[in-house]
Amino acid sequence: MSKPFLTYTQQIDKLRNEKNLIIDDETYALEMLKQIGYFKLISGYKHLFKNKTTRKYKDNTHFEDIVCLYRFDETLRELQLKYILKAEQQLKSLISYYFCDRYGDAQIAYLTKTNYNYTTDKNKRDIDRLVKMLNDNYIDRTTDYPYIDHTKTKHGNLPLWVLINALTFGNISKMYLLLPQGLQINISKNYKFINEKQLGQITTVLTKFRNACAHGERLFTYRTNDSIPDLQIHNKLHIPKKGDQYICDKNDLFSVVISLRYLLPINQFFEYKQKLKKLINDYIKKSPIAQDDFLNAIGFPANWSDITKYKKI
Repeated sequence: MSKPFLTYTQQIDKLRNEKNLIIDDETYALEMLKQIGYFKLISGYKHLFKNKTTRKYKDNTHFEDIVCLYRFDETLRELQLKYILKAEQQLKSLISYYFCDRYGDAQIAYLTKTNYNYTTDKNKRDIDRLVKMLNDNYIDRTTDYPYIDHTKTKHGNLPLWVLINALTFGNISKMYLLLPQGLQINISKNYKFINEKQLGQITTVLTKFRNACAHGERLFTYRTNDSIPDLQIHNKLHIPKKGDQYICDKNDLFSVVISLRYLLPINQFFEYKQKLKKLINDYIKKSPIAQDDFLNAIGFPANWSDITKYKKI
């Protein structure tokens, strides 16, 4: 049975009278429900404040506590997206450089299926879809990118180093996975301490987090089905294992931090880490959630800031 529609006043009454949530300022609560929506705000951010037995809010939980967590997550998305985009841009640059270095900058090069790893049936299907998408969306029609249409009109050719700026992280992650191994190796050599296979696994996870950020999804508890590989930093931070498998930090928010540690230049990563540390610490100071509980919820080990302690990771 679907849940019935409730007016804003009924929503507030339900939270206060049925769910044990303290609402100090009804006008403020009404405005937040209008701006954000009950499902997005309450259903999305209530879990850390709920009593698992009674399913009501813990005593002394205020409506503002939920809004504060929502605002934290909102700022977290902006921060993560900013630095994922930096990693995305470098990967775009490297893919276009090494592809054009090997095959030239004629558009036919990236439309030629045998310039990819056209060996397995699965790869063939994926390459067919990739080439069709590139041709249909960028070569055969007018686009929303003036620089692409100008290049096609003036030169009759759209080099990959121009086109790649318009491609999504998902597009370039897939393109990387379909490149011949030799090209993958050349690209991955620009990143210390990871190989070509590990780079592919990392970009697959980052693509999903990037999309979660861009689409306004709840981020602090977001998990992907894909995982980053086991890396030296997992061992050095003493991430717990079950058997031979790490039980966290493979597909959660901290897996993004680990990934950016490998992909970003060290000065950019230090800048990112300091902003992230301040954001987390500022939230913990004003939150009723205990620090250990909060770090556990976002998938961060207690020693997470030691991630910059090691030069060889």
